[in-house]
Amino acid sequence: MKENEEEMRGRSVHLSSKMAVEESGMFRIQQTIGTVLCCKCGILMAPNAANMCVKCLRSEVDITEGLQKNVIIMYCPECNSYLQPPRTWIKCELESKELLTFCVKRLKNLNKVRLIHAEFIWTEPHSKRIKVKVRVQKEVLNGVVLEQAYLVEYVVQDHLCESCSRVAANPDQWIASVQLRQHVPHRRTFFYLEQLILKHDAALRAIKIKQMDHGIDFFFGNRSHALKFVDFVGKVCPIKSRNDKQLVSHDEKSSTYNYKYTFSVEICPICREDLICLPPKTALSLGNLGPLVLCTKVSDSIALLDPLTLRMSYMVADQYWRIPFKTLLSSRQLVEYIVLDVESMISEVNVGGTTYALADVQVARVSDFGKNDLIFNIRTHLGHLLNPGDYALGYDLYGANSNDIEIDKYKGLVIPDAILIKKSYEEKRLKKRGKPRAWKLKTMNMEMDNSNRKLDEEKMNTEYEEFLKDLEENPEMTFNISLYRNKEYQPSEMTDADDDGPLPLDQMLAGLELGDEEEEDNNNNGQGMSD
Repeated sequence: MKENEEEMRGRSVHLSSKMAVEESGMFRIQQTIGTVLCCKCGILMAPNAANMCVKCLRSEVDITEGLQKNVIIMYCPECNSYLQPPRTWIKCELESKELLTFCVKRLKNLNKVRLIHAEFIWTEPHSKRIKVKVRVQKEVLNGVVLEQAYLVEYVVQDHLCESCSRVAANPDQWIASVQLRQHVPHRRTFFYLEQLILKHDAALRAIKIKQMDHGIDFFFGNRSHALKFVDFVGKVCPIKSRNDKQLVSHDEKSSTYNYKYTFSVEICPICREDLICLPPKTALSLGNLGPLVLCTKVSDSIALLDPLTLRMSYMVADQYWRIPFKTLLSSRQLVEYIVLDVESMISEVNVGGTTYALADVQVARVSDFGKNDLIFNIRTHLGHLLNPGDYALGYDLYGANSNDIEIDKYKGLVIPDAILIKKSYEEKRLKKRGKPRAWKLKTMNMEMDNSNRKLDEEKMNTEYEEFLKDLEENPEMTFNISLYRNKEYQPSEMTDADDDGPLPLDQMLAGLELGDEEEEDNNNNGQGMSD
């Protein structure tokens, strides 16, 4: 105890004397770190285990000895890919993280040192040289850790990959093909699917794309690329697929077989805005829905809405293909009506992310004006959109001649005279007729198939124009596609003031114009992108 007390007193005395020295301003000697002389050159240095300065250590030991400083890499100029031995091709841009990782992995004996840092040194894109500065550490001479940087030069040699060389020799030498088909009298589904494919680059690996009579054929140089494309299509629309393979060649000595694979993909024939009469078993499995329902949305599932009760149900692809059914009336059979009176029943209701409101309306066919006084009293789900004097498009069940077997299965079913589908904006379109839109869409580079019969270009243009009108009227359709500014569009005060369309296009336009994006793609192929 006495020893501890004496030690505490000694510390307090030392602290008090130190404070007294600082307050008096007396000169105080700073503590210095000891130095030693280098055993080689004799300069003063901080002591270390080797008793040598950094310069002498580097002259004695080179930790980069045995490490690669020149590497040859193979590059495919067609698909911008680099060969990862033995047979893997990796696609990456200049000065990207992926390319830096690829270059570092190509260095041999790098496990003998510790990698600290790696970065690109800028070179001319056409020089066929890639330089990487690598900084490494290694323990040398009695535990001293030495750090050193060195330069690695990669010589880029052009060499076509297997798929590109096959295409260059003969474009028809494909390995796998995907045949997309939909048995409907229009191509609206393929127009929308084309935009989804372009946005997600799903057909980037396609060797050739061919437009057929009832669909599109995609040709790939690898079976895995075709499988990946089929998986993508299955995520955006209900499909059923089957595959087959054909033996092309066989080598008995090496026991290798070469096949051509074909994937037949059928898209569900149910499209948006179609009127459907559900089979009794299907209606029962959906909770006694309908049986007359509207298809409001098609993705990986089918959204079905009962326009008289606002009940909605979703049907997945497997459920549809188990008991498939056809449409009662399609969008090509829409009839224009004029709204005479509207009587709201309930307030607006959000069903499946879309607003609806039930209402009793009086409508008359526009084609009946001046011929008869036929008026229909019907119930509609568009009560929040329609006002007296508006025009609407719907299905004329009063004058339709339907041979659907499913309707006959329902005894005592009361069929309405008409079912309205959407509000018509034809008058506003007439004001803009002949004027370009403020936006454009990209298109895929497809070949036309003229083997069976020539495609009706006029019919194709008409259907494409209808698809563009659908995009204008339905903002939710533009969420998954890219719109590009139209250079030919010149807005005017008169048209902007009168434009009450449902689609705020200015908020959905992509930042790049169509021509600018193509130029940027070309520049990226020739120049590196900074990390």
